Amino acid sequence: MTLVLLLLAPLLEAAVCGLLYSRRWMERVSVISAAINLVLAVLLVRNVARFQSVSAFNGFLYADALSALVVGLTAFVAFVCAIYAVSYFRTDFERQIITVGRLKEYYTLTPLFVFALFLVALANNLGIMWVAIEGSTLASVLLIAFYNQKTSLEAAWKYIIIGSIGISMALFGTLLTYYAASHIVGTESIEGLNWTRLLSAAPLMNPKALRLAFIFILMGYGTKAGIAPMHTWKPDSYSQAPVPSAAILAAAVLNCALYGILRFHILASKCLGPEFSSGLLLWFGLGSMLIATPFILAQTNFRRLLAYSSIDHTGIMLVGFGVGGSLGPFGALLHMFYHAVTKPLLFFCAGNVQQHFGTAVFRKVGGGVIHLMPVTAVLFLAGTLAVTGTPPAGMFQSELTVLSASVQGRGLWVASLFVGCVVTIFAGFLYHIGNLVLGAPRPGTSRKVESWWRLLPMLLIAALTLLFGFWLPSPLLHLIQQAGQIVGGVR
Repeated sequence: MTLVLLLLAPLLEAAVCGLLYSRRWMERVSVISAAINLVLAVLLVRNVARFQSVSAFNGFLYADALSALVVGLTAFVAFVCAIYAVSYFRTDFERQIITVGRLKEYYTLTPLFVFALFLVALANNLGIMWVAIEGSTLASVLLIAFYNQKTSLEAAWKYIIIGSIGISMALFGTLLTYYAASHIVGTESIEGLNWTRLLSAAPLMNPKALRLAFIFILMGYGTKAGIAPMHTWKPDSYSQAPVPSAAILAAAVLNCALYGILRFHILASKCLGPEFSSGLLLWFGLGSMLIATPFILAQTNFRRLLAYSSIDHTGIMLVGFGVGGSLGPFGALLHMFYHAVTKPLLFFCAGNVQQHFGTAVFRKVGGGVIHLMPVTAVLFLAGTLAVTGTPPAGMFQSELTVLSASVQGRGLWVASLFVGCVVTIFAGFLYHIGNLVLGAPRPGTSRKVESWWRLLPMLLIAALTLLFGFWLPSPLLHLIQQAGQIVGGVR
């Protein structure tokens, strides 16, 4: 029942907001619905911890530990974004940047976006999962173009073109996977694309077809995840979308795209052995980290800086999955967890600064944000330290786990590249944000009164980031361990 309610709740929210014309009621419905989604996600995590997996409609919907982790993170990100969006869009509305009609568009599209992301993780059928990822693309492209400016329309156009090419490749990979299993008894019908059925049949699948299928899947869903070199849509989309939408793209869509890759990675490992798919994940992961590094060092726009940071973190996760073993997948999923919890804080801080100064360019803002927006500035600096893996932040633990797995599984050359990228990105990121936050403000800039609607989700994320750095509740740790065992082929 929980699986069904998780999908019905955002659909009902979209329908209700589509009928409303009151800004305040749309805000209330959005926050309440997001809270309900989060509660349902927690119930799903509890049920999965108790029964290992849950299903509905004769296996049409299915959730194991990996699914529950992705759903839980998506629900959390959507919840904090719903709270932050209240004050963020009120400011845009008061400045007459948007109208009630435009606001209604946001509050209708966002739950449809969240619904598609939930369906990605809950669909047992790999074909339905592809449809859900395509649905998330259609909903999010309209959010990227939300402000209807030349730059936002250009970003949306680039996103839909590159994303469509990627999703077409993913469709071809899905069809090839079905072909690879078509000779096995019990996989002739549409249920032959059910992941649970393919998992049991994986050792008997056509290895040549599945090898080609995984390449298409990695390129296709890798485009959605922003893996280099398919990442070029990310900086434009992250800098042009409304901040709440950009946060969902960075902290939720990324997880769902990686989830799709992992489902096929597990099948490929059981059929071909782990070397083939793991090797591809490792190389693309290192490539993403290497490509992100110089762009972070030379960045002039702090919202685009966050995009390249996401590309780097995608690479870290792929390296963890690629090195394999018992530590690799666990470290990668632990990093996924900490990244999803922490990253929205940086987007919210960036949104506050951009709205106050009217720009996201470092040079135009200058410095001294701490004198004008003290709470935002402190949280921006704290979030920067957390997201770059500074001890005792949780990302330090996850990066150290991936590094340990790299040394054990691939030797010192992978570990050396990994450490080089992480240290360089830490220095570049801290340099940019430190200059933005510290120093003296420009003459004539006024102090900003910060709204509690903005600060509440930001302080919540900061508190959780600090807490999880020292203590991860045993149910969450157990869930991540179970998910890591699924990716590693133990379960």
